[in-house]
Amino acid sequence: MEELLRLLAEDASGSELARAAGEDAVARDLALRIRAGMDASKKREAELSALVDVARELASARDPGGVLHTIVHRARTLVGTDVAYLTLYDETRGDTYMRATDGSVSAAFQQLRLPLGAGLGGLVAETYKPYWTADYPSDHRFRHTTPIDDAVGEEGLVAICGTPLVVDGAFVGVLFASNRTRRPFSRDEVSLLGSLATLAAVTLVQVRAAAETAAALDQLSAAHAGVEHAAAAHDRFAEIVLSGGDVDAIAAALAELLDMWVVLVDASGNELAAAGHVPGTPVPWQESESGRLTRIGDCWVVAATAKRERLGALVIGGADDLSGADQRIVERAAVVTALVLLFRRQAAEQSQRAQADLLADVLSGSADPRALTDRLRLLAPNHSHDRLVVAVCRGDHTAVRARLSAPLEDRLVLSGPYGGDLVLLFARTSATSTARDLSELAKRTGVTIAVTGPATWGEPLVEAHRQASRLVTTMLRLGRTSESATPDDLGVAGLVGASEVDVRTHVHHVLGKVLDYDTQRGTDLIGTLQAYFAAGQSPTRAATSLHIHPNTVQQRLDRITALLGDGWQSPDRALDVQVALRLHTALG
Repeated sequence: MEELLRLLAEDASGSELARAAGEDAVARDLALRIRAGMDASKKREAELSALVDVARELASARDPGGVLHTIVHRARTLVGTDVAYLTLYDETRGDTYMRATDGSVSAAFQQLRLPLGAGLGGLVAETYKPYWTADYPSDHRFRHTTPIDDAVGEEGLVAICGTPLVVDGAFVGVLFASNRTRRPFSRDEVSLLGSLATLAAVTLVQVRAAAETAAALDQLSAAHAGVEHAAAAHDRFAEIVLSGGDVDAIAAALAELLDMWVVLVDASGNELAAAGHVPGTPVPWQESESGRLTRIGDCWVVAATAKRERLGALVIGGADDLSGADQRIVERAAVVTALVLLFRRQAAEQSQRAQADLLADVLSGSADPRALTDRLRLLAPNHSHDRLVVAVCRGDHTAVRARLSAPLEDRLVLSGPYGGDLVLLFARTSATSTARDLSELAKRTGVTIAVTGPATWGEPLVEAHRQASRLVTTMLRLGRTSESATPDDLGVAGLVGASEVDVRTHVHHVLGKVLDYDTQRGTDLIGTLQAYFAAGQSPTRAATSLHIHPNTVQQRLDRITALLGDGWQSPDRALDVQVALRLHTALG
């Protein structure tokens, strides 16, 4: 057995383990199972690392053709097939056409078009779902056509797996991995190809958008080809867009080109970027409603619009006048700004949708844990092992996400709608501190927020969400609206709504300050509280039972008020205190 353990530690092969086990069948089977588990873990780690490498490689690509070649080459090597290819959707003809291949030798196959619903690829394109087969020529699940079968036969393909490229519900194309001999495709391989297809689809759309932006800038520049200053501005803005620059870079470039100050605001007038010596007075951002430059006092204003929607405005100042060429540069900058703001919003919306989808799968408790872990590593790589606090927001929660304070924003791991509520998951915090940080937000937005946890990923997190949902319902029934609370903040009502109760934690939440005071100073305020409630909240009768002067009891009650806060003797708070006292006594 020691020899087997040594071989496992040294990453020995299965055959070496089998020889070392000899006649001991049980030890041999156990060692081989451990070896298989280690191999599977290494394989998943290698696949995840490969996907990260693919994402980096695609992010650096600028040419659509180069992106497609990278996609099919990586698909072929990652899945380990003879051929990989990609078809793109033709909106005009309503079918898909072969766009890139890796490992293909047939000219007819490389020029193939697939009608929707025909063949395996056509079925993927029609349904937006992956399909695979170990033996396509003999598989009658698919509608075979002569052109498709002839091209597949000429290429010699037998086993085929296809998965759709979809972005924001829009179909882009189909990614395939194929073999020239019969072979099955495992669900892990199909999932891996699907992950690669997702990365490919997003990158392809972004590269197309960048190319369209560059083309738009080229058209703008062509209209003023004789103006060197405008050409320099065009090159500068094109470089910013294609390198993934943000609005700060646009403002800085425009300020440098014109030697003026620049302020960029969003559609509500919030400052997004500024460059140059901006005056302290408010800028007239709301004065311009079109994409044409307008003179407002000592400033020039131009709206940044896309699809007839005003996304923001550029305000320029610091010079007596602008030449015609400079005015066109500002208007061009507004176009580029609108495109960048539109890309930013689309990226944010896509990220929010991805988070919401993952959150729904996590809270449903029905998704494959291994697949969830892989998706979590991509969306929140630094929080995959964190214990998380759950906040359920009920009411009109449309403004909650945008109004999170900076500390909470930094600790936010996932957020999204679920069951009609907005659910927020926070890391590196406690339920009590999170509820406190959310209290002002609850007042401003009018939502009611229940906070539970922390809990680990998996069933504990699902149960924490269930408890938070019950808690927020209880809060609304008690009239505790437009505030945030933990189960302990509701006292007895919070205990009723919890599936499990940590009695010591609850007692310390209610009476902790009094208990700590007694411990530090050797007093017995807890005993005074017990006598006070036993005497029907009469200081005089409590003094009699304690054999002390009534003034002493009142002084102790004043100290308790300073520790627990005003209102602890109100009916609701008094009941919570009495229950906590009973629990404290029961705990000894």
